[in-house]
Amino acid sequence: MPSFPIVDAHVHLWDPTHFRMSWLDGNTLLDRPYGLTEYRQHTEGIDVAAMVYLQVEVDPPYGLLEPRWVADLAKEEPRLRAIVAWAPLEFGEQARAYLTELVKTGPLVKGVRRVSQGEPDVRFLERPRVIQAARMLPEFGLTCDICIYHPQLSSAIELVRQCPSTSFILDHIGKPNIREHVLDPWRSQIRELASLPNVICKVSGMVTEADHQRWTPEDLAPYVDHVLEAFGEDRVVFGGDWPVATQASTYRRWVETLDKLTAGLSATAQHKLWSDNAKRFYRI
Repeated sequence: MPSFPIVDAHVHLWDPTHFRMSWLDGNTLLDRPYGLTEYRQHTEGIDVAAMVYLQVEVDPPYGLLEPRWVADLAKEEPRLRAIVAWAPLEFGEQARAYLTELVKTGPLVKGVRRVSQGEPDVRFLERPRVIQAARMLPEFGLTCDICIYHPQLSSAIELVRQCPSTSFILDHIGKPNIREHVLDPWRSQIRELASLPNVICKVSGMVTEADHQRWTPEDLAPYVDHVLEAFGEDRVVFGGDWPVATQASTYRRWVETLDKLTAGLSATAQHKLWSDNAKRFYRI
């Protein structure tokens, strides 16, 4: 367990009785409220000093309501220091009106995310309108989280390359096939992505890409080692991916596992991974 306060750079909070969340239908574990009370219970004994809220795929009509709801939650939970909201990047220039309204939510809105992992078009992120919208994010002071499955990595590389002024962060190390221990071509693509200076990597969401019932720290080790080597100590951040990760792990087990796998890092590098880099990227 880290011996210092950490920043959780990937927290979800939701109430499917309040906002429609179609993707939860039929998931008996996740289709229920997971709020601040539950988060505090699941993280008991772990010194989480700050949290970054990541949008939770509420149905699109609630897109602007979601960050406002979270901003209200932050009034009762001072550790909630940043919000990454949904945005329709596929609309290109027409996303400008949405972004204009989004930033009116307040200074907690630090970035956007348009989840593309479920898009049938694996080249979704290379669409000209997506690139156009991503290029305008710095005008609004916003970063961009990328949430994909590993077959979409080449498309993510192209997006990042074509938007050199936009700051990107790759969620869940690009969701490689940990379950079947597949490393390539994910490994070479991660190295290519890491060669671009305007992207960092979130070490999160790994347990749900492994065997939910039988994963071990050894299953995760080669993936953690590779992103640490490729991105370097200044461009990796910890994320809990709670409560999605509860499908495969308790919060404590994930923290303890990553702590074990990164025990060989210097004290400075550990502070960067668990806290400092997230503070810098999300401007906490």
